[in-house]
Amino acid sequence: MDAILKLPNPLNESPLAYAPGSPERAALKAALHTLSTDGAEIPLVIGGREVRTGVTAKVVMPHRHAQVLARVHQAGVPELRAAIEAARRAWREWSSWPLAERARVFLRAADLLSSRDRATVNAATMLGQSKTAHQAEIDAACELIDFLRFNVHFAERLHAEQPLSVAGAWNAMDYRPLEGFVYAVTPFNFTSIGGNLPTAPAIMGNTVIWKPAAGAVFSNYCVFRVLEAAGLPPGVINFVPGPAAAVSEVLLSDPALAGIHFTGSTEVFRTLWRQVAERLERYTGYPRLVGETGGKNFVLAHASADVEALAVGLARGAFEYQGQKCSAASRAYVPESLWPALRERLGSILADVRVGDPEDFRNFMGAVIDRGAFEKITGYLARAREAPDVTVLFGGSANPTEGFFIEPTVLQVQDPAYRTMCEEIFGPVLSVYVYPDARWAETLALVDRTAPYALTGAIFADDRSAVAQAQTALRYAAGNFYVNDKPTGAVVGQQPFGGARASGTNDKAGSVLNLIRWTSPRAIKETLVPALDWRYPFMAQA
Repeated sequence: MDAILKLPNPLNESPLAYAPGSPERAALKAALHTLSTDGAEIPLVIGGREVRTGVTAKVVMPHRHAQVLARVHQAGVPELRAAIEAARRAWREWSSWPLAERARVFLRAADLLSSRDRATVNAATMLGQSKTAHQAEIDAACELIDFLRFNVHFAERLHAEQPLSVAGAWNAMDYRPLEGFVYAVTPFNFTSIGGNLPTAPAIMGNTVIWKPAAGAVFSNYCVFRVLEAAGLPPGVINFVPGPAAAVSEVLLSDPALAGIHFTGSTEVFRTLWRQVAERLERYTGYPRLVGETGGKNFVLAHASADVEALAVGLARGAFEYQGQKCSAASRAYVPESLWPALRERLGSILADVRVGDPEDFRNFMGAVIDRGAFEKITGYLARAREAPDVTVLFGGSANPTEGFFIEPTVLQVQDPAYRTMCEEIFGPVLSVYVYPDARWAETLALVDRTAPYALTGAIFADDRSAVAQAQTALRYAAGNFYVNDKPTGAVVGQQPFGGARASGTNDKAGSVLNLIRWTSPRAIKETLVPALDWRYPFMAQA
């Protein structure tokens, strides 16, 4: 076919409401019942072939941890080496496919997620990651659909970026994939990130080895099956659950490592970076390292802020999905003049918040992901209760008997450098520092220097001069900055996501900037009428 294809323009997927009596609610309830009683077995998938190693790990529901959802086969050294070879074999063909042909796979996957497989992937996310129906919908359905559709669009835009051609020459830019394989390391907290990290490089023609987080392997396997159903060729993405350190040791030791696409903790990403540096001379090229890591995200209120909007922004921003979003509000700075009203309103909201099994749609929060997270968070709460300059205003209780449940907790600190204002907790804990209204400028500087991260942040103010001051003073304090809104909920194509400092490489998932990292451009010049005389005019005798 000689047609110059124009790929479809993307639109953000609209979230379904799951209201009582709606067809989507009935479909989701049915999927929850089916998946919770199946007792699935999850294999590795290498070169399109299912591999069962016999060494398995259990997947349990965080909110009902006595129930095993699935048993997951774990990759060992032979399987990882096989995955490297499968990725290299698949690269030979996949890297030569035109963008339009690769795009067909991911656009079809987006349509399958939007229709036939929506309830299944959402239900898997609810059961395996303890998300409510709404949180699963905006993550596993809408955001992942958006990643697939918009990344295809961004890839087309990138390919259309071509150099200037002048008389006598035709210049072109060839956007090649990287040589080797990309190692995608995905987190537990977002199914959409689980799907995006392997597919973004694949859209650009790369082949990928995908290691899902243990806490999200159930939903991630469902996403992988959608990709297969959409026509993804064998070996383009290889699915290899396994012990993180052991998997990384094998993959990072191979000369064909071309890049790492990572979301997770700052500590782990720094370890990966260090391991790559130590092996640098053995690689075919310089591996691309793209990472979104930790955050200590702030909400700063000015005296002109609307208290109701601020209270809602804090409640949603800090406690949706149990505070386990990379962007979750974790520290707040509130002026003395607003604090009494805000404390009362926030308390009344949290009094109505229900914590429990997400299959009960009345619950606003589920459980934290596992026992390790539960113990870390409750350790912070125990120390806070003993600290003389910290007051537990709301919540603080936790109960791991049936599930890893922690109440939404608000701490008021007298010391703005207290550890819960500085350290990433990754749970439903919001620390509030009340500052004198007259110390607005000093508070701006305090917000900027308190934590090493720079992922998200928000200001609430009706005074435009205060907003302008904050945008300037906090320019480098957050890669995603919000005005009169919570610091969570970035939408693909609208607010490209990522932060700098200790929060990552800020390569902006959900934008063309991320896709640039997965291509190795080649400039091509064709001279239409070549020179036939080696001499230049200046050489002639006067």
